[in-house]
Amino acid sequence: MAKKRPQTKATRPQLSDAARAQGADGDFPVVGAREPCPCGSGRRYKACHGRAAAHAATELVHRPFEGLSGEGDWVALRELVPAATAELTLKDGLPEGVPSVMLATVLPMAWPALRREDGTVLLGLQNDTASGDISRDLADTLQRALAAEPGTPVQGRRAPADSPRLQDLLDPEGPFVPVVHDGFEFWVQDAENASAEVTASLERANAAAIPTVKLTGVDSAYWCETPEKNHLRWVMPYPEEQLLDALARLHAAGRSGLGEGTRLVGSFRAHGLTVPVWDLPSGVGAEDVEKPAAEFAERLATALASEAPLTADERRARGGLTNRQVTLS
Repeated sequence: MAKKRPQTKATRPQLSDAARAQGADGDFPVVGAREPCPCGSGRRYKACHGRAAAHAATELVHRPFEGLSGEGDWVALRELVPAATAELTLKDGLPEGVPSVMLATVLPMAWPALRREDGTVLLGLQNDTASGDISRDLADTLQRALAAEPGTPVQGRRAPADSPRLQDLLDPEGPFVPVVHDGFEFWVQDAENASAEVTASLERANAAAIPTVKLTGVDSAYWCETPEKNHLRWVMPYPEEQLLDALARLHAAGRSGLGEGTRLVGSFRAHGLTVPVWDLPSGVGAEDVEKPAAEFAERLATALASEAPLTADERRARGGLTNRQVTLS
């Protein structure tokens, strides 16, 4: 698995006295990339102090949700689940006038965030972000939504390189309980009395959503239905190499399935975690794989604990699984 780069805060450039005089608090003045650098070097900003700022803004954080409660579910809601919400718990509590903060997979018009008329904040997860750190961009959007006027959407932007991340704002002990929805009626507070335009928008969004169910017996596993066959996508927290070895041991032994007609077909890589994927017959629903998934989790735990070298058959199985990996992020 690709190693996560250090998530340290960017060092603030040292400014000359003349540059500091431009801001009473000593913050670096905002200038264009081709303008002279405020440090007084005589070089353009992009070739001087702007270089470090640009690097900090684009450096990729491979595991942006690490340290958050329910990391696997954050990954699933970001990449796999069409319509879901989860209440967020802030470290410092809710600001006055904000009754709740809710994470949502998607918001109308692809808004990054929305503060409703009643003060409730909705934070969209499945949006393009401006930097390489999804957590920092989401935290910046969340902070601006908390301060926005009720009834106002919040637009995206590049978060300052030294701004907080979600790990700084959210309670690490707070529960993260995704609620998967059949559609996007959670967009509006009174869907039954919505305007014709809103109703039409909801109908279009709902028609594109793949039916999805979160399993209750294991963590971060999601059943979904497609026209050809059903699938189980299971976000797992284990190191990739160790997990692939364990899956190969089970696959070579004919114990990687979830029941008759099911098949482990490969995996996704997403935000630093591995997501094994099973094909399921069309008639197999989410409730049908609850028990097999729990039994598989026990087999997997035993395989993960093994330190024996892979056999020839297991190495071949591992090669096949590796060849069927798809990177989502």
